[in-house]
Amino acid sequence: MGSGAAGTIARIPGRSLRLAILSDTHGDLDACIEHMVTTCDLAIHAGDIGNADVLARMQPGLGRVFAVFGNNDVSRQWPERDHDLLRQLPEWVELALPGGCLVVIHGHQGPARDRHARLRARFPTARAIVYGHSHRLVLDMETAPWVLNPGAAGRTRTYGGPSCLLLTAGETEWQVEVHRFAFLATRRSKAPDPNRQGARRVKTTLV
Repeated sequence: MGSGAAGTIARIPGRSLRLAILSDTHGDLDACIEHMVTTCDLAIHAGDIGNADVLARMQPGLGRVFAVFGNNDVSRQWPERDHDLLRQLPEWVELALPGGCLVVIHGHQGPARDRHARLRARFPTARAIVYGHSHRLVLDMETAPWVLNPGAAGRTRTYGGPSCLLLTAGETEWQVEVHRFAFLATRRSKAPDPNRQGARRVKTTLV
């Protein structure tokens, strides 16, 4: 699996940034989520990517994609041509955004029990922590830091359809939107149908 830096820290300037947050594509990025990425400034992938093509298809406005490795991001499951990229993936990423830090990690490091408590203990200064691995969409926002899981953005164990989060990070306020799409039995190459977007859309503000 990725063996570049143990962790990566990046500072992203700006007064307000919009980020697409997704995870667990396992080599297959949902077309509607791919389109959502284009509406954002930056894109985040929380691991179990599957191949380099998934990251290449993520095209946010500022052209920057941040990704970490998951437990399935190993050489035997990636095409050989993509192994150089695989080796560069860090375990975690910390982004200094307007209003605070966002940490991204796959979340397979340790058992599911007390995972959120462990993440908060490991990254106490973050404003929000993003993880994947479970394929379950989670918004744990009652305690700081927030702990968020965007669910699965591919075709594997989506539990109700492919999903992602959109984070708007401002200097004084952060907002999270949940987007889930209907699952299609067959893959489509044409432009995504906007009517696929599910009814669930949640905005939450950190005060």
